[in-house]
Amino acid sequence: MPSSCQHQPIQNQLLAALRTTQLERLASHLELVHMPLGDVLCESGGRLHYVYFPTSAIVSLHYILENGASSEIAGVGNEGMLGVSLFMGGETTPSWATVQTAGYGYRMKAGLMLQEFNQATPIQRLLLRYTQALMTQISQTAVCNRHHTIEQQLCRWLLLTLDRLGCQDLTMTQELIASMLGVRREGITEAAGKLQNAGMIRYRRGHIMVLDRAGLEKHVCECYHVVKKEFDRLFWDVRKF
Repeated sequence: MPSSCQHQPIQNQLLAALRTTQLERLASHLELVHMPLGDVLCESGGRLHYVYFPTSAIVSLHYILENGASSEIAGVGNEGMLGVSLFMGGETTPSWATVQTAGYGYRMKAGLMLQEFNQATPIQRLLLRYTQALMTQISQTAVCNRHHTIEQQLCRWLLLTLDRLGCQDLTMTQELIASMLGVRREGITEAAGKLQNAGMIRYRRGHIMVLDRAGLEKHVCECYHVVKKEFDRLFWDVRKF
Protein backbone atom coordinates (compact mmCIF):
# COMPACT_ATOMS: atom_id res chain seq x y z
CA MET A 1 0.00 0.00 0.00
CA PRO A 2 1.43 3.42 -0.96
CA SER A 3 2.35 5.84 1.81
CA SER A 4 -0.06 8.53 2.96
CA CYS A 5 2.27 11.24 1.66
CA GLN A 6 1.62 9.99 -1.89
CA HIS A 7 -2.16 9.75 -1.56
CA GLN A 8 -4.53 12.08 0.25
CA PRO A 9 -8.35 12.19 0.40
CA ILE A 10 -8.29 15.78 -0.87
CA GLN A 11 -7.15 14.45 -4.25
CA ASN A 12 -10.85 13.71 -4.70
CA GLN A 13 -12.69 16.97 -5.35
CA LEU A 14 -15.76 16.08 -3.31
CA LEU A 15 -13.71 15.26 -0.24
CA ALA A 16 -11.58 18.35 -0.84
CA ALA A 17 -14.75 20.46 -0.78
CA LEU A 18 -15.48 19.54 2.84
CA ARG A 19 -14.36 21.73 5.69
CA THR A 20 -11.33 20.45 7.58
CA THR A 21 -13.37 19.40 10.62
CA GLN A 22 -15.83 17.46 8.44
CA LEU A 23 -13.09 15.70 6.53
CA GLU A 24 -11.26 14.81 9.73
CA ARG A 25 -14.43 13.18 11.05
CA LEU A 26 -14.73 11.03 7.93
CA ALA A 27 -11.01 10.31 7.59
CA SER A 28 -10.99 7.40 10.04
CA HIS A 29 -13.64 5.66 7.92
CA LEU A 30 -11.88 6.19 4.58
CA GLU A 31 -9.76 3.32 3.29
CA LEU A 32 -7.23 3.83 0.50
CA VAL A 33 -7.62 1.07 -2.11
CA HIS A 34 -6.03 0.16 -5.41
CA MET A 35 -8.57 -0.04 -8.22
CA PRO A 36 -7.20 -2.32 -10.99
CA LEU A 37 -8.32 -2.12 -14.61
CA GLY A 38 -11.48 -4.14 -15.25
CA ASP A 39 -12.38 -4.57 -11.59
CA VAL A 40 -16.18 -4.80 -11.26
CA LEU A 41 -17.27 -2.69 -8.30
CA CYS A 42 -20.99 -3.27 -8.76
CA GLU A 43 -23.05 -5.55 -11.02
CA SER A 44 -26.44 -4.77 -12.47
CA GLY A 45 -29.00 -5.00 -9.67
CA GLY A 46 -26.32 -5.44 -7.03
CA ARG A 47 -25.99 -3.45 -3.83
CA LEU A 48 -22.87 -1.50 -3.04
CA HIS A 49 -21.23 -2.40 0.24
CA TYR A 50 -18.93 0.59 -0.15
CA VAL A 51 -19.02 4.00 -1.77
CA TYR A 52 -15.90 5.00 -3.69
CA PHE A 53 -14.13 8.34 -4.04
CA PRO A 54 -11.63 7.88 -6.91
CA THR A 55 -8.44 9.92 -6.84
CA SER A 56 -6.48 8.62 -9.84
CA ALA A 57 -8.79 5.84 -11.06
CA ILE A 58 -11.80 6.28 -13.36
CA VAL A 59 -14.93 4.15 -13.04
CA SER A 60 -17.23 3.54 -15.99
CA LEU A 61 -20.98 3.27 -15.44
CA HIS A 62 -22.31 1.24 -18.34
CA TYR A 63 -25.25 -0.90 -19.36
CA ILE A 64 -24.84 -4.36 -20.90
CA LEU A 65 -27.53 -5.53 -23.31
CA GLU A 66 -28.79 -9.10 -23.56
CA ASN A 67 -26.67 -9.63 -26.69
CA GLY A 68 -23.53 -8.61 -24.82
CA ALA A 69 -23.17 -5.16 -26.35
CA SER A 70 -22.52 -2.33 -23.92
CA SER A 71 -22.35 1.43 -23.76
CA GLU A 72 -21.11 3.87 -21.13
CA ILE A 73 -23.70 6.16 -19.61
CA ALA A 74 -21.29 8.13 -17.39
CA GLY A 75 -17.84 8.12 -15.88
CA VAL A 76 -16.73 8.81 -12.32
CA GLY A 77 -13.26 10.13 -11.60
CA ASN A 78 -11.65 12.38 -9.05
CA GLU A 79 -14.55 14.81 -9.41
CA GLY A 80 -17.10 12.49 -7.86
CA MET A 81 -18.30 9.43 -6.01
CA LEU A 82 -19.59 6.01 -6.97
CA GLY A 83 -22.74 5.13 -5.03
CA VAL A 84 -25.37 7.87 -5.39
CA SER A 85 -28.11 5.22 -5.57
CA LEU A 86 -27.43 4.60 -1.87
CA PHE A 87 -29.04 7.84 -0.75
CA MET A 88 -31.48 8.29 -3.64
CA GLY A 89 -33.67 5.50 -2.25
CA GLY A 90 -33.32 3.01 -5.10
CA GLU A 91 -30.43 1.10 -3.50
CA THR A 92 -29.62 -0.66 -6.81
CA THR A 93 -29.27 0.33 -10.47
CA PRO A 94 -29.44 -1.66 -13.74
CA SER A 95 -25.97 -0.46 -14.76
CA TRP A 96 -22.56 -1.94 -14.04
CA ALA A 97 -19.63 -0.10 -12.46
CA THR A 98 -16.23 -1.17 -13.79
CA VAL A 99 -12.79 0.38 -13.42
CA GLN A 100 -11.96 1.92 -16.79
CA THR A 101 -8.60 3.42 -15.83
CA ALA A 102 -6.55 1.78 -13.10
CA GLY A 103 -5.52 3.88 -10.14
CA TYR A 104 -6.40 4.59 -6.54
CA GLY A 105 -9.33 5.85 -4.56
CA TYR A 106 -10.87 5.87 -1.11
CA ARG A 107 -13.78 3.72 -0.08
CA MET A 108 -16.16 3.99 2.85
CA LYS A 109 -18.73 1.53 4.15
CA ALA A 110 -22.10 2.27 2.57
CA GLY A 111 -23.93 2.19 5.90
CA LEU A 112 -21.67 4.83 7.42
CA MET A 113 -22.07 7.11 4.41
CA LEU A 114 -25.84 6.74 4.55
CA GLN A 115 -25.82 7.69 8.23
CA GLU A 116 -23.76 10.77 7.44
CA PHE A 117 -26.11 11.74 4.64
CA ASN A 118 -29.28 11.27 6.72
CA GLN A 119 -27.96 13.56 9.43
CA ALA A 120 -28.42 16.46 7.00
CA THR A 121 -24.77 17.45 7.41
CA PRO A 122 -23.13 19.69 4.78
CA ILE A 123 -22.05 16.58 2.89
CA GLN A 124 -25.73 15.96 2.10
CA ARG A 125 -26.00 19.19 0.11
CA LEU A 126 -22.67 18.51 -1.55
CA LEU A 127 -23.68 15.02 -2.68
CA LEU A 128 -27.05 16.24 -3.95
CA ARG A 129 -25.28 18.83 -6.07
CA TYR A 130 -22.94 16.16 -7.38
CA THR A 131 -25.91 13.94 -8.21
CA GLN A 132 -27.44 16.74 -10.28
CA ALA A 133 -24.17 17.15 -12.18
CA LEU A 134 -23.97 13.38 -12.71
CA MET A 135 -27.53 13.36 -14.09
CA THR A 136 -26.50 16.09 -16.53
CA GLN A 137 -23.59 13.94 -17.68
CA ILE A 138 -25.86 10.91 -18.18
CA SER A 139 -28.49 12.82 -20.15
CA GLN A 140 -25.90 14.62 -22.28
CA THR A 141 -24.19 11.32 -23.07
CA ALA A 142 -27.49 9.97 -24.39
CA VAL A 143 -27.99 13.05 -26.57
CA CYS A 144 -24.41 12.91 -27.85
CA ASN A 145 -24.59 9.22 -28.76
CA ARG A 146 -27.78 9.84 -30.72
CA HIS A 147 -26.99 13.05 -32.60
CA HIS A 148 -23.24 13.50 -32.96
CA THR A 149 -20.55 11.81 -35.03
CA ILE A 150 -18.22 9.16 -33.65
CA GLU A 151 -15.37 11.65 -34.10
CA GLN A 152 -17.16 14.19 -31.90
CA GLN A 153 -18.03 11.53 -29.33
CA LEU A 154 -14.39 10.46 -29.21
CA CYS A 155 -13.30 14.07 -28.63
CA ARG A 156 -15.82 14.39 -25.78
CA TRP A 157 -14.66 11.15 -24.18
CA LEU A 158 -10.98 12.09 -24.50
CA LEU A 159 -11.49 15.54 -22.96
CA LEU A 160 -13.50 14.21 -20.01
CA THR A 161 -10.82 11.59 -19.40
CA LEU A 162 -8.05 14.20 -19.57
CA ASP A 163 -9.89 16.36 -17.04
CA ARG A 164 -9.99 13.48 -14.58
CA LEU A 165 -6.41 12.30 -15.04
CA GLY A 166 -4.64 15.63 -15.39
CA CYS A 167 -2.21 14.26 -17.98
CA GLN A 168 -1.97 14.09 -21.76
CA ASP A 169 -0.98 10.42 -22.12
CA LEU A 170 -3.73 7.80 -21.94
CA THR A 171 -3.41 4.01 -21.92
CA MET A 172 -6.50 2.81 -23.74
CA THR A 173 -7.16 0.34 -26.54
CA GLN A 174 -9.49 1.09 -29.42
CA GLU A 175 -11.57 -1.94 -28.43
CA LEU A 176 -12.19 -0.49 -24.98
CA ILE A 177 -13.05 2.96 -26.32
CA ALA A 178 -15.47 1.38 -28.82
CA SER A 179 -17.13 -0.48 -25.95
CA MET A 180 -17.39 2.71 -23.90
CA LEU A 181 -19.05 4.60 -26.76
CA GLY A 182 -21.15 1.66 -27.92
CA VAL A 183 -19.83 1.76 -31.50
CA ARG A 184 -17.86 -0.55 -33.79
CA ARG A 185 -14.09 -0.68 -33.42
CA GLU A 186 -13.73 0.29 -37.09
CA GLY A 187 -15.53 3.54 -36.34
CA ILE A 188 -13.04 4.39 -33.57
CA THR A 189 -10.12 3.49 -35.85
CA GLU A 190 -11.40 5.88 -38.52
CA ALA A 191 -12.16 8.68 -36.04
CA ALA A 192 -8.79 8.34 -34.27
CA GLY A 193 -7.06 8.35 -37.66
CA LYS A 194 -8.68 11.68 -38.57
CA LEU A 195 -7.68 13.24 -35.26
CA GLN A 196 -4.13 11.93 -35.69
CA ASN A 197 -3.88 13.27 -39.25
CA ALA A 198 -5.06 16.64 -37.95
CA GLY A 199 -2.21 16.63 -35.42
CA MET A 200 -4.47 16.52 -32.35
CA ILE A 201 -3.44 13.08 -31.04
CA ARG A 202 -0.83 10.39 -31.59
CA TYR A 203 -2.03 6.80 -31.22
CA ARG A 204 0.23 3.75 -30.94
CA ARG A 205 -0.20 0.32 -29.36
CA GLY A 206 -2.91 1.21 -26.89
CA HIS A 207 -1.45 4.59 -25.96
CA ILE A 208 -3.03 7.90 -26.90
CA MET A 209 -0.96 11.06 -26.57
CA VAL A 210 -2.94 14.29 -26.84
CA LEU A 211 -0.85 16.80 -28.77
CA ASP A 212 -3.37 19.60 -29.24
CA ARG A 213 -6.00 19.88 -26.51
CA ALA A 214 -7.18 23.26 -27.80
CA GLY A 215 -7.82 21.60 -31.16
CA LEU A 216 -9.92 18.90 -29.50
CA GLU A 217 -11.94 21.54 -27.66
CA LYS A 218 -12.66 23.35 -30.94
CA HIS A 219 -13.55 20.09 -32.67
CA VAL A 220 -15.76 18.60 -29.93
CA CYS A 221 -19.56 18.94 -29.90
CA GLU A 222 -21.30 21.13 -27.31
CA CYS A 223 -21.94 18.12 -25.04
CA TYR A 224 -18.50 18.32 -23.41
CA HIS A 225 -18.92 22.01 -22.62
CA VAL A 226 -22.46 21.48 -21.26
CA VAL A 227 -21.23 18.88 -18.77
CA LYS A 228 -18.16 20.89 -17.77
CA LYS A 229 -20.19 24.07 -17.35
CA GLU A 230 -22.69 22.31 -15.10
CA PHE A 231 -19.98 20.86 -12.86
CA ASP A 232 -18.32 24.26 -12.65
CA ARG A 233 -21.65 25.99 -11.90
CA LEU A 234 -22.56 23.61 -9.09
CA PHE A 235 -19.12 23.58 -7.50
CA TRP A 236 -17.79 27.11 -8.10
CA ASP A 237 -17.76 27.79 -4.34
CA VAL A 238 -17.66 24.33 -2.87
CA ARG A 239 -15.70 25.40 0.22
CA LYS A 240 -18.93 26.73 1.69
CA PHE A 241 -19.85 23.10 2.42
